[in-house]
Amino acid sequence: MYAAAIERVNGRACVARFLRGSSVSAAAPRVAVAAIGKAAGSMTLGALDTLGERVQQALVITKTGHAEVELAQHEVVELLESAHPVPDARSLAAGARLLDWTQALTPDVWPLFLISGGASSLVEHLRPGVDLQTVAALNRTGLASGWSIERLNAERAQLSAIKGGGLTARLQQPALALFISDVPGDDPAVIGSGLLGPLSADSIGKDQVNRRVVARLEDALAAAAEVAIAHGRTVEFGARRFCEDVHELAHDFAGTLRGSAAEVLAWGGESVVSLPAAPGRGGRNQHLALLLARAMQGQTGLAVLAAGTDGTDGVTDDAGALVDDTTWQSIELAGFDAETALARADTALALEAVGALLHTGPTGTNVGDLLLGIRYDC
Repeated sequence: MYAAAIERVNGRACVARFLRGSSVSAAAPRVAVAAIGKAAGSMTLGALDTLGERVQQALVITKTGHAEVELAQHEVVELLESAHPVPDARSLAAGARLLDWTQALTPDVWPLFLISGGASSLVEHLRPGVDLQTVAALNRTGLASGWSIERLNAERAQLSAIKGGGLTARLQQPALALFISDVPGDDPAVIGSGLLGPLSADSIGKDQVNRRVVARLEDALAAAAEVAIAHGRTVEFGARRFCEDVHELAHDFAGTLRGSAAEVLAWGGESVVSLPAAPGRGGRNQHLALLLARAMQGQTGLAVLAAGTDGTDGVTDDAGALVDDTTWQSIELAGFDAETALARADTALALEAVGALLHTGPTGTNVGDLLLGIRYDC
């Protein structure tokens, strides 16, 4: 189910699919691509697959380790690896390069922007009087305090000269912006803190950006459900995208899984975790998975996968974890104190000890988190 979900929202496939069916791109003889986000490399390959030699240049800014090796085969690609989830000096350098790139566009070139989650941290150009330490502190506070992605992105945009429509205001010609959405409502004003979002109310000039969302969380959930249905399972979707604290979410999901008439639950969203002063190694999906393992102990025939669609979770290189009704006991039998792991937000080692971690590597997309549960005793 997870693999099918990732394939459905893969950046390369989604961008290529849109461009092949678009009359906008067909009329552009010369194209300049700027891709920013965790899925920037994959999205760029989709543009190159479709537009070929019409792409004159491609600036790709992505998280360190998320660039596809295949990008190096294309001479037009300029690759910058930057910081995530907390911006650093590389983010400022990438922001400066993006501004230079935008200002150097000539009238005979059609700009194509490819934006995905992670862009908020990867590129930055600050408002006068704002320094990098202030922005980094804001990110750390938001992440540790469990702010929603909407709140964190709104706060980031207030400090930035290119977010919240700031980069849009600098464009002197029509452009197309394609988005892979990791935010509720799939609003370009929120994705990447509004990098290539609509002009702000106080902006002067004309908004010349045509914006399209090419992949959403709901697309991934639909693909996951199709696999379950093909295997003869009934599926129940979440009533909404989840956004609550992991403790509340674990309680609700475990209870629903036990009591549902359906055999499979397919939920999506982005949970929040309030971190201790010195957190260990883990991420929100691993934390959620361990909470679910505790909630399911003593039950029979329950299994849950909690994983990010981008292939990374928190400060780890794992996407999340797969747990069942035996996982909690197995962790303790392996010599780990699972309660302490939760209290310290140090869940990765405990889950790793029982083979529960899911490792995919970068997936070429980022539409949020998946929470997939199966009752296999029915």
